[in-house]
Amino acid sequence: MKLSDFDYHLPPDRIAQRPAPRRDGSRLMVVPRHGDGVLHHRFSDLPELLRPGDLLVVNDTRVVPARLRGHKESGGQVELLLSRPLTDGRWEAMVRGKTRVGSRLLLADGSLTATVEGVEAGPTRIVRLEPAAELDAILRDHGEIPLPPYIDRPTGDTEEDRERYQTVFSARPGAVAAPTAGLHFTPELLARLEERGIERVAVTLHVGPGTFRPVVAERITDHRMETERYRVSAATAEAIETARAAGRRIIACGTTATRVLETLWQRHRAVVAGAGESDLFLYPGERFGVVDGLITNFHLPRSTLLMLVAAFAGRDRILAAYQEAIAAGYSFYSYGDAMLVV
Repeated sequence: MKLSDFDYHLPPDRIAQRPAPRRDGSRLMVVPRHGDGVLHHRFSDLPELLRPGDLLVVNDTRVVPARLRGHKESGGQVELLLSRPLTDGRWEAMVRGKTRVGSRLLLADGSLTATVEGVEAGPTRIVRLEPAAELDAILRDHGEIPLPPYIDRPTGDTEEDRERYQTVFSARPGAVAAPTAGLHFTPELLARLEERGIERVAVTLHVGPGTFRPVVAERITDHRMETERYRVSAATAEAIETARAAGRRIIACGTTATRVLETLWQRHRAVVAGAGESDLFLYPGERFGVVDGLITNFHLPRSTLLMLVAAFAGRDRILAAYQEAIAAGYSFYSYGDAMLVV
């Protein structure tokens, strides 16, 4: 398949710039995985749209305020996005501004120094941070939530972003982007799901900067995903395998939770406990071994996220649903509305 097979036109005014007044007040399009037609609901209707006995799997990663602004020793402005910890105070980071090996970056009002030790593809650099021991406090006081580039915040994140660009079940810091399907849940909605007999477990996948990077290969099989770190507890693995053995549906909240579950299925033919990295790329023609239903937002044209949803329910069905969503006034992307595919 070609990259252009996953293109569609989205009017700019459909890109949500702010979250809905209430998390669960977003719209929810229900798309049958094997059938025609769609239904229009609110996200707060989710408990009635799922079945008692379904197992909901969420991603409990937490977005780190990992964007830092500063300047080079020579004076030029720079922006740094920490993406992956390495060892001994070294990090993989995306840097905006010209740098080379040996460049020293003064960040966070001078409270943090980053020395470039390696230059990798594109804007990626290997940097050494000093003082590394105070990084958490520096990020808390000076870091910004790294919002996607299509959300217009030229002066940085807002207090609203710091609260609403996290899920209510976020628990494990490490992501540079939110698992956006989870942004629609509230504590009250989670309680209603539990009351209806819908169990919930969490996996962790720390969303990396690759989520911001466009696919450039016209033949999609030439694309390579960047690795992202995941963790699955023994209790979560046991709950999922118990549900599968009983014939209960596994409902993945988001493409990130889906990738964790399907990574494990491809490697082990089961969901097993452990930690590792995933570079799984799911596109039409790929099989799903664990996930029976998917909650997801509306994704960018030509993106691997759109390809995953198309792999799950069929390219033509999903692109037709996107066109109906545009015509019906749905909002798109991270702060936008949602889709339930079952």
